[in-house]
Amino acid sequence: MTTETLLRLENINKTFEGGVRANRNANLVVKKGEIHAIVGENGAGKSTLMNILYGVQQPDEGKIYLNDKEVSISSAREAKRLGIGMVHQHFMLVPSFTVLQNVILGYEPRQNLVFVDNKRAEKKVKEICEHYNLTIPLHSLVQDVSVGIQQRVEIIKAIYRGAEILILDEPTAVLTPFETEELFNICREMVAKDKTIIFISHKLKEVLTLSNKVTVMRKGETLVTLDTKDTTEPELARLIVGRDQLWTVGKQKKSHDQSVVLETKNVSVKKTFTSFCVKNVSFDVKAGEIVGVAGVEGNGQSELMDALAGLVPIDQGDVFFNGSSILNKSTSELRALGIRLIPEDRMATGASVKATIKENLMIDQNDCVPFISKPGVMNWKEIEKHTDELIKKFNIVAQGPETVVGTLSGGNLQKVVVARELSGKHTCLLVLQPARGLDIGASEFIYQQLLDAREANNAILLVSADLDELFLLSDRILVIYEGEIVANFIPDQVTPEEVGLYMTGAKRMTPRIGSSL
Repeated sequence: MTTETLLRLENINKTFEGGVRANRNANLVVKKGEIHAIVGENGAGKSTLMNILYGVQQPDEGKIYLNDKEVSISSAREAKRLGIGMVHQHFMLVPSFTVLQNVILGYEPRQNLVFVDNKRAEKKVKEICEHYNLTIPLHSLVQDVSVGIQQRVEIIKAIYRGAEILILDEPTAVLTPFETEELFNICREMVAKDKTIIFISHKLKEVLTLSNKVTVMRKGETLVTLDTKDTTEPELARLIVGRDQLWTVGKQKKSHDQSVVLETKNVSVKKTFTSFCVKNVSFDVKAGEIVGVAGVEGNGQSELMDALAGLVPIDQGDVFFNGSSILNKSTSELRALGIRLIPEDRMATGASVKATIKENLMIDQNDCVPFISKPGVMNWKEIEKHTDELIKKFNIVAQGPETVVGTLSGGNLQKVVVARELSGKHTCLLVLQPARGLDIGASEFIYQQLLDAREANNAILLVSADLDELFLLSDRILVIYEGEIVANFIPDQVTPEEVGLYMTGAKRMTPRIGSSL
């Protein structure tokens, strides 16, 4: 790393429709060859500032300097031309294309200005891989490679397009511990060869492990920039959330005689007519227990949860709720029984983003007493009272119940989803990625709601790609690989690294299939 300033953002201001001020005179200075982390709560302005740098959004005021020259970044293509690349949390790849096709897409070298010169493209990509000690299967389909390899593809794609500054947005959110360490090694290799990385993360341990400098943002402002070696996790947490101590879990041990609430026996779910994405899965979840499910994304955990929630059919096996079969009951029937789903994508499936907070909270309760005064007539007084109570109880930061949820920060939108699911009848919770992309404060709040539900004797099945989250909350951890349950652990009897080996298929317990292990 040199002392040469590569990038400066000065007095960046951005206000969105509705008066939401995302950036307030934000400043950022990035040196050439450093890994510069940016941390802050949801809604602190991190994503907006990076979107402005990458040309996705335009600032209302402020200036951007690259190599001491003022630049105007009007689009992502212009950002790429200036040597700025970005790897998004959700990868921007075409699954049915090969790795090589994805890398060169839109920037294909041509023969005679017409035909794609695949040989020249492959040669250039191989040179990039060799220079940065990266290994990827160029001719494999993206849909057939692991999440970690897909992330490498995104990094190589950015370098192929000429990136000197690489923005990584929550890059470890879907990675195993081993893949995370591999990514960190790749980052170190890149900065050793004069690349510069801006690293956005909520995981403070990773920030301290990887970065040279860290900038803290709060309420749209850049609060402070620190040398990472001179700060600590508690100090960063205090700067981010404005208090002195990190939250600790008050999880109480449960007795061993809890009744089984949810049980699956040899459950299989089809992916196509001839293949299965969930294969002979058997396990149980007891009252007052959180059972975590660890697995690299795409190994059947999402389909399993959808099947248990009644969103997709179960093709083989059976599911029991309090001892009675609920095989292929509808979602509304399951919700009436007390089985609630907190989905992994709060924007796409967790909420109606164009509807208000009040409408989202009342989605499946508007025909229930006391919210109807008589058939077909809404009791608006009770609805307003109920909505105001939930906004207060779940600390949803918004202008009021008529706020459109699509304008909320990720943390507040997740609170709306959780408030809706926990305010209705519930004895069994199916929870996916509850704190993905959330800051410390929002994560703490969601975790406490799940622990409170556990103490109230709910059975909770928790799917997460974040092993720290699973170890923090779970009483037991199952591991799913290629649609099968391959391991069953007590958290304090195993390490995250060991679980990671089962997640990648390097190890498995016996018997092979069809057992609760």
